[in-house]
Amino acid sequence: MFRTMLFIMGLAAVLIGSAAFPQEHADPLLRPVAPDRAARWLTPQAPIKVFGNAYLVGFAGLNVGLIKTDAGLVLIDGALPQAVGAIEANIRRLGFDPKQIRYILSTEPHFDHASGIAALARDSGATVIASVPAAKVLRQGHSDADDPQAAWLVPYPPVANVRAVRDGEKLRLGRTVITARATPGHTLGSMSWTWRSCEGRRCANMVFASSLNPLGADGYRFTDPAHAAILTAFRRTLVVMRNMPCDVLLTSHPEPSGGDEKYARFQRQPVPNPYIDPTACRSYADSSAQLLAKRLAGEAK
Repeated sequence: MFRTMLFIMGLAAVLIGSAAFPQEHADPLLRPVAPDRAARWLTPQAPIKVFGNAYLVGFAGLNVGLIKTDAGLVLIDGALPQAVGAIEANIRRLGFDPKQIRYILSTEPHFDHASGIAALARDSGATVIASVPAAKVLRQGHSDADDPQAAWLVPYPPVANVRAVRDGEKLRLGRTVITARATPGHTLGSMSWTWRSCEGRRCANMVFASSLNPLGADGYRFTDPAHAAILTAFRRTLVVMRNMPCDVLLTSHPEPSGGDEKYARFQRQPVPNPYIDPTACRSYADSSAQLLAKRLAGEAK
């Protein structure tokens, strides 16, 4: 009898505890995506004001950008579902309200940059903006077979409402004008975003660029005749990036553009601002061109 009573009491405690503390990640939009792979990108990092109206609210291995306008906020990329809480907390640490996000801009529809967008859009009510190819992927929550990395990718929460834009289209929010710059290659739908930002009388051409890393899953060949269009687009992207007006460059992953080093220097000594570098986009394009050449040479063996 005593053992039976203990069992009943224990079962009751479990049931009460389950009711009081719902299972973690019960929210389908916040269930972790590829947690083992993603952990290397999500080292916590204090949010900073980079220049003018531009901020970083992401992580050591994954940039998430924020633009403050006089008519609300613009977020660039959404990282992963398990990162959404930290992104929103970083926005609050800067003194802003995530519910003031009016637009979420997508650089690429891979899970590391886009799988948190559905939750962020729901929490803020923001409109999601992406290139035409990326909008299709975001809506369905997975990449198509034509993505160079398709075999490595995992599905994620689809984004219900996405507005598609084309190269050169301008997005206006208050007095801020953001231009979409198509930069396909890493994905067919990769998009970079540019705007002007000022501090007093000093203004800078801001670029938040997509990845330009020529990665392909096992068996994918950029030199395959079937992939000629994406290789041509990739080469065109490198020319566009090299010639883009660019005083401050932020990239979706900070390391390829030296963003990790710039952040560390900024934390130690923000003046002079290490992010201000008129050669940054040209250097980014040149280093990516070297990676592409190496990839193509390896495919030719």
